[in-house]
Amino acid sequence: MKTALTIAGSDSCGGAGIQADIKTMTVNGVYAMSAVTALTAQNTTGVTSIMEATPEFLGDQLDAIFTDIFPDAVKIGMVSSKELIRVIAEKLKQYGAEQIVLDPVMVATSGAKLISDDAVEALKSELIPLASVITPNIPEAEVLSGMKITSPEAMEAAAEKIWREFGCAVLMKGGHQQNDANDYLYGDEGGTWFYGKRIDNPNTHGTGCTLSSAIAANLAKGLCLSEAVDRAKTYLSGALAAMLDLGKGSGPMNHAFAIGEN
Repeated sequence: MKTALTIAGSDSCGGAGIQADIKTMTVNGVYAMSAVTALTAQNTTGVTSIMEATPEFLGDQLDAIFTDIFPDAVKIGMVSSKELIRVIAEKLKQYGAEQIVLDPVMVATSGAKLISDDAVEALKSELIPLASVITPNIPEAEVLSGMKITSPEAMEAAAEKIWREFGCAVLMKGGHQQNDANDYLYGDEGGTWFYGKRIDNPNTHGTGCTLSSAIAANLAKGLCLSEAVDRAKTYLSGALAAMLDLGKGSGPMNHAFAIGEN
């Protein structure tokens, strides 16, 4: 069985973070492991408390994983401090990790900044260059490219600029802004659009985590990047279309929609 590792924060309500990642990887046919960057107290209405892992403990988790069950792919989610980013980069290089999918969580789709400036700089200088593919939303792509993105053509130009600067493929998520559910992948073989249909479901908690984890699972199974992205988008659409409705806020998706009811 192929294996995948998620390096991310815990979501106590199970809709995002490592909980969503493990569900996604499992349903997509790989054995999932996790290294926790932070614990959160959160639900569908918001986050009330965060307890970050120490760099030493995060390093210990990664040592334990890589020296025993070596992952075929790695997904990295939100990492909020430069110290944790540096530990992750150091360990990925030490163990020669491959098929690294990085969701560069920096800016919310609302435009709100989620991590500090020095963490952004560490992400850009130390972690993104190690990635096989990154999955920024429009605001994050604007930070990475230094461009204002207001059209599909601007998405294409910014993705190519990021690829040239950082040397990794870019899956830019059109998401809630310029291009509905259409995403643009740019890498060594040029650019490809992946078209999706907007699903009228207000419960979208964890969509970014789920997409990047599904891509990592597919890469772990040996699929090429474009096929991994295509299948991941199909899986995400299915999880949204299942119309799960839990909680008082923006609820989670049904990650297990394809599993029959017991």
